[in-house]
Amino acid sequence: MRADRLVAVLLLMQARGRVTAAELAGELEVSVATARRDLEALSTAGVPVYPQPGRGGGWSLVGGARTDLSGLTEAEAQALFLLAGTATAPQLRSALRKLVRALPGPFCGGARAAAEAAVVDPVWWGERGHERPELVEALQEAVVGHRKVWLSYANRSGERTRRLVDPWGLVDKDAVWYLVAGTGDGQRTFRVDRILEAVPTEQTAERPADFDLAAAWERVVAEVEQRRSPVAATVLTEDRYLPVLRDQFGRHCRAERGGSGQGCADGRLRVRVAAPTALDIARQLAGWGALVDVVEPDEVRAELARLGTELTARYAG
Repeated sequence: MRADRLVAVLLLMQARGRVTAAELAGELEVSVATARRDLEALSTAGVPVYPQPGRGGGWSLVGGARTDLSGLTEAEAQALFLLAGTATAPQLRSALRKLVRALPGPFCGGARAAAEAAVVDPVWWGERGHERPELVEALQEAVVGHRKVWLSYANRSGERTRRLVDPWGLVDKDAVWYLVAGTGDGQRTFRVDRILEAVPTEQTAERPADFDLAAAWERVVAEVEQRRSPVAATVLTEDRYLPVLRDQFGRHCRAERGGSGQGCADGRLRVRVAAPTALDIARQLAGWGALVDVVEPDEVRAELARLGTELTARYAG
């Protein structure tokens, strides 16, 4: 994901002092154009990264190669960590912690708050975002600055409300942004592209001491997914087909190896998949033929049999 790459780019530039877009592309296994965009994103955000044109040129950190980030200003440090967000991989979380420790003492609090201001969830919910909403930056600043915000919001049905909230964090879900906030009614989630207006105040926002944005978002997702896909089925398949099932069912696919269930003795995986209806599951599995065995429930097996009968009647001749 892009936030992970931005941290990796900065670490490489620290170690080497100067790099080219082509060198970064080779190290990070991305295109040269993507590497160049990442470098430009760091520069635009205020991180002291600048290009040197001509033969022997490249991109450098102001001040040359260093073993720490003490050359960053407080605003630059916060800009970097707002871009990076909370990395999902353990190695990248470790890298962020090291970067925070390398900052001058007065900057650590702001950088840590910026790093925890947003998380990235790459799994889409049936629609993907396009342009980043303009309000994201202002909301990020409110999160980092611990400032209450007046929100004017239109829900899915178009009903408008205005309320004072404590902004706790932002989530980028495949370019669709959400604000997780505290309200008089408890924790609430607001879709950013439905926020009509966000006005920061001088009032200090309250946030639970043990609040963890990534964990809070996982709970939100679990609740939504439970409502969206109440019907589950158990299927048996080979290991090599699991990635394809995960592409089809996303979060609604969970593999369980071993156990006493039917078919587990032959080495196949026992996989749990879910969807809004039994027919939805059957439609997604029908094309697999004998590559999967549906163990339960009977409703999904019946739908598969019905689809098979329809296909046979239409195409057998």
